[in-house]
Amino acid sequence: MASDDIGRILCVGVNYRPHIEEMGRKVPEYPVVFARFPESVVGNGEAIIRPAVSEQLDFEGELAVVIGREAHRVAKETALDYVAGYCCFMDGSVRDWQRHTMQFTPGKNFDRSGAIGPMVPVSEIPDPTALELTTRVNGEIMQRGRVADLVFDIPTLIEYCSTFMTLKPRDVIATGTPGGVGAARNPPVWLADGDRVEVEISRIGVLANPVRDENRAGSP
Repeated sequence: MASDDIGRILCVGVNYRPHIEEMGRKVPEYPVVFARFPESVVGNGEAIIRPAVSEQLDFEGELAVVIGREAHRVAKETALDYVAGYCCFMDGSVRDWQRHTMQFTPGKNFDRSGAIGPMVPVSEIPDPTALELTTRVNGEIMQRGRVADLVFDIPTLIEYCSTFMTLKPRDVIATGTPGGVGAARNPPVWLADGDRVEVEISRIGVLANPVRDENRAGSP
């Protein structure tokens, strides 16, 4: 999958309790939803670009849901009927730009700062809560989480998002990241030129991407 293969991207923040705790936030009453643009992600194996204006590119491994048919105000009891498949997602976050305002948008939408893929059809994953996620940087495990530990599960997210907008085929919902992000470590761990990021989800596969500095990779 790449930006040409997907529609709109909705990302859910602070949706795993360990990540909520490490970021010093409270458990939200409603899903925290923000948008990424398709141009902000690359496909499996392509280079993620660390922008020249920041040294704080962070990693966030996530499970993403790909919508298969139009969904408008669907109930969570039937929400999974609207899913085409599941894939790995790397929600690359430029942390200092994310903190410029009270919104996530600037730090989440640098060109080619995240990644998506591969996708597995929904028929191969009857129970997404059984999936486990691991994020590695240069082979070192940085994040581990179980989809069963989401604060807002996948049916709830589809119900919520389809209430305020009509979801279309190829739209993506990234469900949130477990604990262990670079910004929460002491000292912080930022992605650098030459790093390799891998997001692995059981029964789906591995999303693997090298990291390149913008000045080395050229303009997106």
